[in-house]
Amino acid sequence: MFTPSRDEVRRFFCSAWKKHQERLPLAGAEVAAADVAARHPEYHALLSDPEGALQGEWTPEGGAMNPFLHLSLHLAIAEQLSIDQPPGIRAAFARLTQRLEPHAAEHVLLECLGEVLWEAQQRGGMPDSEGYLDKILRHTT
Repeated sequence: MFTPSRDEVRRFFCSAWKKHQERLPLAGAEVAAADVAARHPEYHALLSDPEGALQGEWTPEGGAMNPFLHLSLHLAIAEQLSIDQPPGIRAAFARLTQRLEPHAAEHVLLECLGEVLWEAQQRGGMPDSEGYLDKILRHTT
C-alpha cells in the first residue's frame, strides 16, 4: 500500500490544480483531485502556491481545518462511493442528495469519516465501518 508523505500529498494537489488551470491532460487520481479542488475556491490561492502549501501548518488548536486533509477526505469519499464501500454508503449518499446538493452531502460524509477516523486513532484500532455507516444514516432521516 502506498502511503504518501505530507509533502507528497501537498505537491500532488498543487500539481493537479496547476494542470487543471493550464488545461493540461490529467491522469488517474489527478482528475478527481482537480475536480475536488475546483469545488473549493477558498483553497485556489494556496494550491497555486506550492512553496506556501509545503510550509503551511494547520492545527485544530489554531482553529483551522487542514486544507489538504479536507481535500484528501473528499477523495476518499469519492472512492468509497465509486465502490459502495462500506456497503450501503452509495444509497445513503443518494438519500442525502434528495435534500442537499451533492457537495454539501459529501461534507456530511466527510464529517462522519473524520469522526470515525479520530475515534479509531484514539483507541488505536481500525475504523469502524458499521459505525461510520450508522453515523451517515442518522443524517438521512
